[in-house]
Amino acid sequence: MPSLNDIRSTFLDYFHRQGHEVVDSSPLVPRNDPTLMFANSGMVQFKNLFTGVEHRDYKRATTAQKCVRAGGKHNDLDNVGYTNRHHTFFEMLGNFSFGDYFKEQAIPFAWELVTKELGIDKDRLLVTVFHTDDEAADLWKKVAGLPDEKIIRIPTNDNFWMMGPTGPCGPCSEIFYDHGDHIWGGPPGSPEEDGDRFVEIWNLVFMQYEQFEDGTRVDLPNQSIDTGMGIERVAALLQGSNDNYATDLMRALIEASANQTSTDPDGPGRTHHRVIADHLRSTSFLIADGVMPSNEGRGYVLRRIMRRAMRHAHLLGAKDPLMYRLVPELVRQMGGAYPELGRAQALIAETLKTEETRFRQTLDRGLRLLDDELVRLPEGAELPGQAAFKLYDTYGFPLDLTQDALREKNRTVDIAGFDAAMAEQKAKARAAWSGSGETKDATIWFDLAETHGATDFLGYDTEAAEGQILAIVKDGAEVQSADAGETVQVVLNQTPFYAEAGGQVGDTGTLETEGGKARITDTQKVAGVFIHFAEVTEGTLSKGSGAELVVDHDRRTAIRANHSATHLLHEALRERLGDHVAQRGSLNAPDRLRFDFSHGSALSAEDLDVVSDQVNRFIRQNAPVETRIMTPDDARAIGAQALFGEKYGDEVRVVSMGQAQTGKGADGKTWSIELCGGTHVRQTGDIGLCVVLGDSASSAGVRRVEALTGDTALRYLAQQDRRLAEVAGAMKAPQAEVVERVRSLVEERKSLQAEVAQLRRDLAMAGGSGRSEGPEVREVAGVPFLAQVLHGVTGKDLRGLIDEHKTRIGSGAVLLIADADGKAAVAAGVTPDMVEKVSAIDLVKAAVAELGGVGGGGRPDMAQGGGKDAANAEAAIKAAEAVIGG
Repeated sequence: MPSLNDIRSTFLDYFHRQGHEVVDSSPLVPRNDPTLMFANSGMVQFKNLFTGVEHRDYKRATTAQKCVRAGGKHNDLDNVGYTNRHHTFFEMLGNFSFGDYFKEQAIPFAWELVTKELGIDKDRLLVTVFHTDDEAADLWKKVAGLPDEKIIRIPTNDNFWMMGPTGPCGPCSEIFYDHGDHIWGGPPGSPEEDGDRFVEIWNLVFMQYEQFEDGTRVDLPNQSIDTGMGIERVAALLQGSNDNYATDLMRALIEASANQTSTDPDGPGRTHHRVIADHLRSTSFLIADGVMPSNEGRGYVLRRIMRRAMRHAHLLGAKDPLMYRLVPELVRQMGGAYPELGRAQALIAETLKTEETRFRQTLDRGLRLLDDELVRLPEGAELPGQAAFKLYDTYGFPLDLTQDALREKNRTVDIAGFDAAMAEQKAKARAAWSGSGETKDATIWFDLAETHGATDFLGYDTEAAEGQILAIVKDGAEVQSADAGETVQVVLNQTPFYAEAGGQVGDTGTLETEGGKARITDTQKVAGVFIHFAEVTEGTLSKGSGAELVVDHDRRTAIRANHSATHLLHEALRERLGDHVAQRGSLNAPDRLRFDFSHGSALSAEDLDVVSDQVNRFIRQNAPVETRIMTPDDARAIGAQALFGEKYGDEVRVVSMGQAQTGKGADGKTWSIELCGGTHVRQTGDIGLCVVLGDSASSAGVRRVEALTGDTALRYLAQQDRRLAEVAGAMKAPQAEVVERVRSLVEERKSLQAEVAQLRRDLAMAGGSGRSEGPEVREVAGVPFLAQVLHGVTGKDLRGLIDEHKTRIGSGAVLLIADADGKAAVAAGVTPDMVEKVSAIDLVKAAVAELGGVGGGGRPDMAQGGGKDAANAEAAIKAAEAVIGG
């Protein structure tokens, strides 16, 4: 009996022998289809190959694609555990031709694989074709020898595939297996087709036509093949069952659940075990592909799946978290085919344990509330929508979880009442937001958030993805399109662009649709909506279009390095200066980082050296940078530092880096742990190096350190080295001696400056002529008056010269005017015995007025001022004399 792993290998090996490239499964989060929440078929990763947008070095491919259907239009969540074939996670085996072979080879490949490679009894098989596809029907007769009654023509779109309203499309052909008349059900197309007797195991899509808006179709120039085989269904029939949960892989997970809960896998808790086994796969693979539980988008769907499984664990009587203890068995079963499970095992287990621990704290209270509500209702009455909303709003019960709990009691929920309660809460939230002081213009983003929900951010693990344009905003209003030359803001359902937050600047890059291109110059976020500031460079951007989004890689790489270095810098400062150091602001730009922190005094050169050395030591350590999702309380309990300006919800991203002998974290050896929503390097070595430029005051009690990393730091050091070489060359000294030589020159310059200043004063005191007796003193109205115009003397020298002249004359008034490049500096002084007769302030004001200045001030014995033009110096002196003469 082949195992599920055997079937997967057989399928891939067969098509590899037929010249197909074995391509790894794509991530569950699609990067090339913005209309999908999760990858739900094998063709998703090849969409651009089918449309001709992308070309690769192969024309045939085969995959085992991991798929999730638990949100959006492809949602099997409600049926999981209650039927034999529904799953949230499943594997789709497929073979693909991109303009290479078509029906005449695809049908023989399928028949040979099914009947010979897998050994399925051909007498149990029948096929369907689209009712007008005579070519496929004839091929099935020729290749498989099937009679007409086993080739069923289906006239509905069930057997006609379309990528969208326009574009590639074509008929389908499905292979069904008959499990026998002991099981109820009829063949496809019959009234009993929904039974379990006839099960579809493989679907072949023949991409044959291109459809246009008017409904007409033409043959595609390159006709292609897309197939899909559900491995779980094939495994069930090969292992003698029509129940997917009886397969070896699912049975192993079910028995692991039964062992951990000491319950019978086939007893009263059978459905609970099936739900847990299925949801274990979907949650684990989603976490491995970067999805984390949250209250919106994909993270919300993940949380719904988790909590549904955890409620079933509770119903089994599990007193402690269960899901994380099952992860090792899942890795044993599927880690060989999907190595990402093994790489992410620790993260998966920790996330499941944390989420279940939190949820169990509210589960009992929520279920008691549900029971209390039901007791008050008539038998069989539906649960009021307000009660269901209270479970959602207060206890975190998604609506489908409440519906699942009621299903076992044959009850339903008043959906309309639930929707009304939800709408009322949104109205209150909007009213509170509108009164919070935000700008009126921002209301449009709140409207968009309410209409479309928050933007799904993909940029933690990719820099390129596709998104769908939900809105285009120009001058504060929505528009349908934007043409080349226009500047607008674009909102998409998902994006790899990081929106400015936590000190990290917003991403830039490009946006391209079928109709136009734009340059993204900034990314901001309001009310959970990512706003892409776009300059349309070509064609037209239209609302509703799919868009290819590419982040500027070099810029993002530099920003990541700076942001990660900020974490290391923060911890190094705390270790050097003390635990009082806390972030008070930051900037993480592509060309530099800036970090503001609480500290009362300037850092010494030794402080900066120690901090710089420590940061670079952890960079060279090249330790992995790990990110986990935790509650704020749990994060702080392991020593995480909260960052200034960040608002934290129920969950936070905890970024850890560096290994130390004595550190923080669960192992006590993690050096830096911070709550941070930014993007970071994968290894500390990716930072390259960090150059600390210096320390300055930012505000009272706050210091600022600026630094460079990576290529920018290397260029800075190279520039500094060139400058040092130039200085050494100019001084004709080795670089090692430059510092001492510069110090010597500085001291020599200071000495010469002092000598020159003294010579200026001596010359000024001598009247500028070298006479020892100095300038002439005249008597004006009984007051000795010395007036002098000086050249080569600065304004700051005048005060000292005034004092010296006052000492020399003993009694009287002094007026000095310095001519510096045409402008005038004025100073006046009066000896103490003369201040009753004349004021230095009056002398300065009179002189300044003649020199084109205004005002002047000081004390009666010493005043100063300035003018625009020293050419009127003699007039200024006469004006001062007039003041003395009264």
